[in-house]
Amino acid sequence: MASAVLLTCSCVLFLLLSYRSHLANGEVQSYHKVQRRSLNPGAVCSPLKGSNVTSIRLVSRYGPCSPFETKELPSLEQILLKDQLRVNYLLKGVAKSQLNDSLASIPAEFGGGEYLITVGYGTPSREQTVTMDTGSDLSWIQCKPCNKCYSQQEPIFDPAQSSSYAAIPCNSSECSQPRGSCSSSCGYVITYGDGSNSSGVYSYDRLTLSRNDVIEHFLFGCGTDNEGLFHDAAGLVGLGRGKQSLVSQTSQLYHSVFSYCLPSTSSNMGFLKLGEPSDASNTVYTRMLTSSKYPSFYFVDLIGISVAGKQLVIPPSVFRSGGTILDSGTTITRLPPSAYDALRSAFQEHMSVYPPKPATGILDTCYDFSGHETITVPSIALQFGDGVTLVVDSSGILFHDCLAFSGKQVDRLGIIGNVQQRTFEVVYDVGNERIGFAPHACS
Repeated sequence: MASAVLLTCSCVLFLLLSYRSHLANGEVQSYHKVQRRSLNPGAVCSPLKGSNVTSIRLVSRYGPCSPFETKELPSLEQILLKDQLRVNYLLKGVAKSQLNDSLASIPAEFGGGEYLITVGYGTPSREQTVTMDTGSDLSWIQCKPCNKCYSQQEPIFDPAQSSSYAAIPCNSSECSQPRGSCSSSCGYVITYGDGSNSSGVYSYDRLTLSRNDVIEHFLFGCGTDNEGLFHDAAGLVGLGRGKQSLVSQTSQLYHSVFSYCLPSTSSNMGFLKLGEPSDASNTVYTRMLTSSKYPSFYFVDLIGISVAGKQLVIPPSVFRSGGTILDSGTTITRLPPSAYDALRSAFQEHMSVYPPKPATGILDTCYDFSGHETITVPSIALQFGDGVTLVVDSSGILFHDCLAFSGKQVDRLGIIGNVQQRTFEVVYDVGNERIGFAPHACS
């Protein structure tokens, strides 16, 4: 009898441990009590806690942590325009004319990437602040001599001043340019769906990511003709799945693993890390899927959503019909319309104590929290096909007092945006085709 009791207890303990190991957060709860002021960035930049020298500091392009002179946060309308341009950027060929006419007159300099890192190019190393982009493969920066360059924060990189720089020749295996159109050095041209573009010389040089992370012969585009939505940033670092990306180029060093943590507000710092995650024991993994139509993107098998601990009645096929990507540069999560309708209805039921306020753009579930220092919001959890549940952090539910989700998809593609990823270390283990989540990795 004693052994039977021991066996029963052991099984219950195993089930509890298994259940908790598949939850990508620290605790299970139905509601979050949130200080309203915590949803807004502070006036002073809060440094990243800890001293992991292998991590690269990651910051929002706006707010007190930004290295740019223009730190003022754009309006919600400008952010939503930028976000739609980002989706267009991902899904190349989506026409600008599809934007709402009322937003089309907003200055486009609010486009470009959301999160920035500062790296070094060349020998000696020259600092360049670039966009971190999981939706791109090719890395590029603006280079002298410029035929057409936009304004950026640091001096434009001069390859003539780097002893380790070299242009890729036409006959190199790295050059995919047709031989007939190549004179001496290999050229590149990249055009994004939002109309931005960069072209110049495909090159290699030393890339310094941190004191412990120096990449020799890093292949990148040295752009002499650049225009579009990359104002202030020197260019971008591509973290996609293609062979030109930083991830692929450093696969021997870091085993095709990288991670980042996006902070809860623009007054906090996050990090980018190459190699194994900071806390492997606290990371749960879901499958990384692949799409033949979008081979560079990171797809996940999203199959369900729960609100306040209650599963919404949404068939998994609704999410799987178009697929769902995880993207660092998209702000607002895009869901299939029927899934969003179910989420919105459930969320509104739990938020009935707060008066609604008018919609803004694609955000149609907004509230007036005037007079409330503390607000109570229901928890939201994203469920994946292999049993992993990502319980969204309290900072990832509301955006400018609106539910940070939308049912406005493009090309039937679902996107888990960066608001829902806040405070998690999101781990991309490309070699093992899995994506991990570790809670409370940054504030």
